[in-house]
Formats: sequence, C-alpha cells, structure tokens
Amino acid sequence: MAAGTAAMTGQNRVFLFLQGPSSPIFAKIADRLEARGHRCLRINLNAGDRIFWRRRGGYNFRGRPADWESYLAAFLKRHAVTDLVLLGEERAYHQAALAMAKRETVDIYVVEMGYLRPDWLTLERDGMSSNSHFPADPGQIIAAGRDLPEPDWQRRHSQTFLAEATYDLLYNLPNVFLWFLYPHYRRHALFHPLAEYGGWLLRLAGEGRRKVAATVLVDRLAKGDTPFFVFPLQLQTDFQLRAHSPFNGQHQAIDEVLASFAAYAPAGTTLVVKVHPLDNGLIDWQAHIRKTADRHALGDRVSFLDGGDLNALLETCLGVVTINSTVGLHALQRGRPVKVLGTAIFNIDGLTDQVALDRFWATPALPDEALRTAFLRLLAASIQVRGNFYSAEGTDAGADAIAARLDAGTVNEPGAYVDPPPRGKPAKRRQST
Repeated sequence: MAAGTAAMTGQNRVFLFLQGPSSPIFAKIADRLEARGHRCLRINLNAGDRIFWRRRGGYNFRGRPADWESYLAAFLKRHAVTDLVLLGEERAYHQAALAMAKRETVDIYVVEMGYLRPDWLTLERDGMSSNSHFPADPGQIIAAGRDLPEPDWQRRHSQTFLAEATYDLLYNLPNVFLWFLYPHYRRHALFHPLAEYGGWLLRLAGEGRRKVAATVLVDRLAKGDTPFFVFPLQLQTDFQLRAHSPFNGQHQAIDEVLASFAAYAPAGTTLVVKVHPLDNGLIDWQAHIRKTADRHALGDRVSFLDGGDLNALLETCLGVVTINSTVGLHALQRGRPVKVLGTAIFNIDGLTDQVALDRFWATPALPDEALRTAFLRLLAASIQVRGNFYSAEGTDAGADAIAARLDAGTVNEPGAYVDPPPRGKPAKRRQST
C-alpha cells in the first residue's frame, strides 16, 4: 500500500502533476481521477508542458531554478497536495520536488515507458531502478509471483514513429521559439532540440543503406556458426544510464566492455554492439567502437549494428551485457544469460549473472526458470499496465489503468507489502585517462 495517509484511507485527494511525456496521457489520467472525485493540478515549467495540459488546474512557474523549491513548498501547502505524479525522477526540477514531497509526506508516483515493452507502461512508487521498491530478494519474488497468472504477452496497442516524432516536435519546438514565456527554464536534455532534429534528418537520409547492412549482418549471425554476445547501447541522454549506473557516460561503458571482452572472452566468440534505435546520430558510436576495438586488437571480433531485428539476435546469442537497458529484460524473457553493469530492477541473484564481467564471457549463467517465471508475473501484476504514450488507444488504456491504481492505492501491489527499501545508486567509476 502507498505510504501516504490519503492513499490508504481512500479519501478524495489532490494530485499534482509535474513534467510528463510529450503525450496527452497525463491529462487523460487527470480526467479519470477527477471523475473519481479527486482534484488534479499541474505546474507547467515550459511552453510544451502547457500545450499538453489543455485543461483546468494548470499553473505556470516562470521563476528562476533557485526559486523553485520555495515556490513548490508554498504550492504544496496552499493546495493541500497529497500525491505527486511525474516522469523522469532524476530531472533537476523533479529531484527538488521529490525531496520536498518526502518532507511533506506527499506520496510520489513515477510513470515511465514500460519495462515489458512495446505496449506496457510503468507505474512505480517513489521511482525506478536505484529508487525502486520492487523486491530484490529471490525468495520473496517467488513467493509473491508463483501463483499469479501468466501475463497476456499478445500486443494490444501499437504506435508509430511518426506519431512519436510529431508529439516530440509539438513539445520541443514551442520551447525553442517561445522560450521568452518561461525565460528561466533549464532543460534536462544533453542536446539542444534543433541539434537533435538535425541529427535525425541525417540518419533518416541514410536509413535505407543502414537497413540493408543490418539485415545482412543479423541474418549472418542468426544462421551462422560463430557464437556471439550482444551489447545494446542506450541513449546518451537516458537517465537510467546517467543516474543509475557507475558510468559517467556511454563511452566509458564501451571502453570497459571491449577491454574485458578482448582479455577474457573465449577465442572464436564475437561481440555485437547495437546502437539504440532512437539514437540521434550526434555521436559517431561506430567510429568510437572501431577505435576502441583497434586499441584492443579485436579486429573483426566486434561488429557494429545500426538497425535490424534485435529479437532474432536474442534468440541465438550466448548472452547479453547491458548497463541497465530493458534489452536485458527482453533477453531474460527468452531465457538468455544477462550481465548487468549498472542498477536495474531485474538485476537479481539467480535471474542475472552475478559474477564479474571478466568471468561472464566464459561461463554465462542461464536464469533460474522458477525465479524468471515468478519475476515476470510479479512485474506485470505490480508495476506494469498495458498502454503506450503515443496513440489514442494506448493512452486511453494506460490512463484508465493508472488512474484506477492511483485511486485504489494499489501501486506496487501485489508483492510490495514487505516493502523492501530502494536499492541505492552505485558509485561512479573514475574517468579513464
């Protein structure tokens, strides 16, 4: 059960929404909560926030970042806020809001893309990864999950890249050209939106060539006799990488993985490094990987993959090495060995390989089947709902399910009644010299 008194008693509550996805889903969740008798408010930090909250209850913060905490403290008290809903708990504005909410005993709920993609969403109390309350004890997971029903794995909702790109433009372009409406707003993104769009245009221009090359490589690997591991890259802008791993950036992780592979992977094995499908192309990962591979004399033992059918690789690979990408979870769904380098909700003894990376290459351990089954059932039942961010059908379904759980106070249930503490963040690696 959620920590706050309001959620436990079921009384009408006051939900404050902060920044969400570039999607109408937060407004739809608010509509459904208000239909249940609750009050819903929103603080807009930029023009994009305002565009996606075209309903009552919106307030605008146009002050300086230094004034945010005092503004929020007064807002929480003035409106008697009981619950906080947001996406991206590691953003600077949200970090300050979380600290304030905890001091004021306001319940915190984080909405994100689903762990069980493509048509699932995540709803967790307090946060994800290092901040998650999802059980990490194998015995508790098996006890809580073994009698739960098998999730319906059939895809129910689809969304298009065009819809996602359109929503992204609708959110970010007003922030660029109408910046004067919120003159002191500070973006959490690493890259300026116009730079990202420029990178995407260049990538789209070369999509046909990359698709052909990726298909050839995937077919060769899936049908060939060469055993291989997969190392999926994440977005450089991904907070799961930046806040919930020991690395200061993806370059550091690439260097560590390739150095380990060169020194300890059995002869005859290869490593496939796959770029994230939504990478903006502003960093030349292929050049960095080739340079790093040459430094370790790996030759053709490292392949770079930009596109292609990842699922086909997961079916036949020896194992997956990941910082904390959900690709690791997808590999576990297929019963493949996984080594996690950061903090991830699925990095559990018996589920993922707990040996050092240097030892993983030679003896990758398969996940325990009873634990794997119970984990997936408990994950789907407790912190996942069906839906997506970028289609009318998907946002309706997600909003229905999220509002129902928020209203009932059943977020993180079943299975969280033991209420394990957050896992904590790993220490950062030193930058290589």
